[in-house]
Parts: sequence; structure tokens; C-alpha cells
Amino acid sequence: MLTLLGRQRRLCNGLSRRQLLQAGGAGLFGLHRTQLEALEAARLATAARAKSVLFVYLFGGPSQLETFDMKPDAASHIRGPFKTIAARTAGLRICEHLPRLAAASDQYCVVRTLNHPQNDHNAAHYIQTGHPMPPAERGPANVNAAPNDWPAMGSVVEFLDRRRGGRVSPLPSYVYLPNRHGEIQLGGRYDRLGQYGGWLGRQYNALATRIRKRAHGDNPYYRPCSDDELNFQFQGLRPQPAVSLDRLDRRRSLLDQFDRARQNLLEAAPIGQHRQVSQQAWEMLTSPALRDALEIRREPDRLRDRYGRNLFGQSLIVGRRMIEAGARFVTVIWDMPDGAPSGWDSHEKLSTSLRDHLLPGLDQGFSALLEDLRQRGLLEETLVVCVGEMGRTPRYENRGSPDGRDHWSYCFPAVLAGAGIAGGTLYGTSDRHAAYPLERPVTPEDLAATIFSALGIDPHAPLLTRQGQPLPLIPGGRALFG
Repeated sequence: MLTLLGRQRRLCNGLSRRQLLQAGGAGLFGLHRTQLEALEAARLATAARAKSVLFVYLFGGPSQLETFDMKPDAASHIRGPFKTIAARTAGLRICEHLPRLAAASDQYCVVRTLNHPQNDHNAAHYIQTGHPMPPAERGPANVNAAPNDWPAMGSVVEFLDRRRGGRVSPLPSYVYLPNRHGEIQLGGRYDRLGQYGGWLGRQYNALATRIRKRAHGDNPYYRPCSDDELNFQFQGLRPQPAVSLDRLDRRRSLLDQFDRARQNLLEAAPIGQHRQVSQQAWEMLTSPALRDALEIRREPDRLRDRYGRNLFGQSLIVGRRMIEAGARFVTVIWDMPDGAPSGWDSHEKLSTSLRDHLLPGLDQGFSALLEDLRQRGLLEETLVVCVGEMGRTPRYENRGSPDGRDHWSYCFPAVLAGAGIAGGTLYGTSDRHAAYPLERPVTPEDLAATIFSALGIDPHAPLLTRQGQPLPLIPGGRALFG
């Protein structure tokens, strides 16, 4: 094993961490391919507390002062328009529009001091990878993902699971619901960064479903969605009507003959990766388990009503079903269909959008998810994380709007539950305006280290680049629990 928290351990092939770093400095010349694979396989340095992660991403920047870090004694231009109510957690005053989450606060921990300097929506990269956004040419609006981006946490899990082997689930490890980030807002014109495989390669991107909005200005997060709309299918894996499974199987047999004829060529990495991806695609295409996991109509109406019939609530149900079926890192995103005030980017119309849509939707859907996971015995083996990429300015009435807050990445909350996380607890303290951490500040590196550690992945172990250079998975991050 690798060194973890100062303890010297050896890899299964006898190489120590010092030898690994020495080899990395020399470009890993002289090491056999099997040795390199053994180095990567040495990531499991601690016992896993979680089998899976359900990452609930509230894109746009939810306000800490209208959710989990309210300051009822502050001046009106700080505290905002809403009152607080008592939660089951001692010392936690929660927004009046989150009554179900207030009643369920014994199920989760509120981290109140997440912070970073990337004060814009490109912090999506930081939050989903644990690494600051690297410089790159990104096209209009600087939102495009780039090949040199650090891979998403889910992509790293996908990569390591494939290297380890032995998984029997036909599902991929990394799943994104209900759309790729930005697709419902930007219409496929840009690819928001942070969600992809980055320099690991596109084969480690999430498998994503695709739900379309009805028209420009439509917001399926704010309204009931019909079952016809909620056709959760993975892009590229739906059989065409004219192509039967028998016909696909004949094609597969022909391809297998070619594969056997060029077996030596398949040892080359790019071709071998293509074969691996094709094999996985075939298994998913023909898998009844995958089709069943996506079939939300199998859920009782009463449970679907409990989650909420909007896109967020129904996506959470599919996320839970994917976890049950064997997926390891499932992201459910509450995206911005058309920008503020259609989502959590509350520059204007903050009070109405939060009161009428955002807070009730979060309260209903997320509380139902925690209850559902607990009743099914899944909460103890699933780490649930709910977070945005930033918070909102402590001062109310910003940017010329009498009802809004601007970006604020210097102090904002996250909610963690399951996988041994102590419920009914608070982590960190902010100042009297929820503007900066006072005690126990938390970085995105810390959050990523917490997630990887829960999965039994050493956050400080090396990850090999395509050039064979070992880079620390999360430099400097520390796990918050355990």
C-alpha cells in the first residue's frame, strides 16, 4: 500500500511510495506496464464506509442566508426576507420554507464553512473535481470543458473501478442525471466544465440521461412533469426500432471474429480502451437491470408524490434506483434552465423564486431522498452530499436589484448524510454575517478528500497521467470525518 497519514506501507509488488515518486521524477522509465497498473491499484488504503455516493448538485449558488446558515439577529439588509424555524439539531436555525428538512436534521450534518476564491460559476470545476480550474482556451463565456481539465470525482471512480475489475454490475460507475450540466440551459452550445473525464479521457465521462424542456423559458424544475417527459434514457444506448437484438447479436459475432483476428493489435492501449468501452456499451444495451433502473414508472405513485413530481424530485428517485442497481457515483443536478431567476443564481427575484419553487422543491425532494434511503437500508452505505458551487453575498439588494444577492464563494454550506456521518451535527462556524469562516474552514479539496475517503480511496495516492506521471489525487485535502 501507499503511505497514508505518515504510515509507511508497501505496494503489492514491493515498491515503496518513495520509489514510486523517484520513478515518477524519471518519467516512470524502466517500469513494466503491470507494475504501473499495480501502482494505480494501490489506491485502497483505508476501509470503505460507503459503497456509493449520491452527489446532489444545486448549480447557481444557493444562498446560505436563506437556507442553512441564517442570521436572524443581523440587520435586515443582511438577514434577508425569511424567518427562521427551529430544527432538531441543537443550534441550527433553518429557513421557514424548509420545514421537512428542519424535522429531519437529525439525519444529516451541515458544514457551514465551505469556501474558495473562484467567485463565479466556473467553480463547478472546483466543486466536482477538488481542483481549481486550470487555464485553458474555453470558447465563449469561458464555460467550455477542456481536455486538460482535472477529471471529475465520478470519472476518477469510474477509472479506478475499471482498473480494479471484478465489478459485476452492468451499470457504469459514474452516472449524471437528468442531463449533462448546462445542456438544459445552454442547449448543447457549450459543455460546462467539471463533469467530464478531462485528461483521463472521454471514455470516463459520466453516462448521462437527457430530459428536454418544452420550449425556451420553460422550467421543468418548477412545475409538474408528465411521464411522457420523464423518459430517462442514456444517450446513445437506446436501440433503434429497426435494429432487433438478434441483429445486434449477429453484428457482435462478426465483430468478435475480427477481434480474434487482431488480438495482438488489441494489446495497444487506445484500441484496447475502445474494445473495453464497446463491451461495456453492449452489456448496458442488453441489460434488463439497467432498463429497470431507469423505469421510474415502477415506483408507487405515493412515493413519487412524496419526492415531488417536478424534474428534481423525479431525478432523485432515478438516482436512488441507480444506486440500488450498482452505480457508484451518481450526480443529480438542479440546473438553471434559462438563467436567473430560473434557478439558484439569485441575482434578482430572490424572495419569490426561493419561496415558491426552489426551497419547497429542495425541502420536499431531499427530505424524501434521505427518508427513502434510510427505510431501504441504503443510507448507511451511501454518502449523500448536497452542495452548490458557491453561496450568495451577505448584503441583500445587490446589483441594482431590490430583491437579490450576487455571487459569494467565501463562505457557504454543504449538507452531508449517510455512510457513518453523524446526523444532527454542525461543522464549522461562520461570522455574524455568514460572510467568512470563523472556525474550521473547509475547502473543495477537503470535501473531495472526504468523498474519496468514504469510498475507500486514498485521496493522497497518485493518479497516473497519460504520460505516466503520478499526480496526487487531491493535494492537501483532508477528510472531515472518520
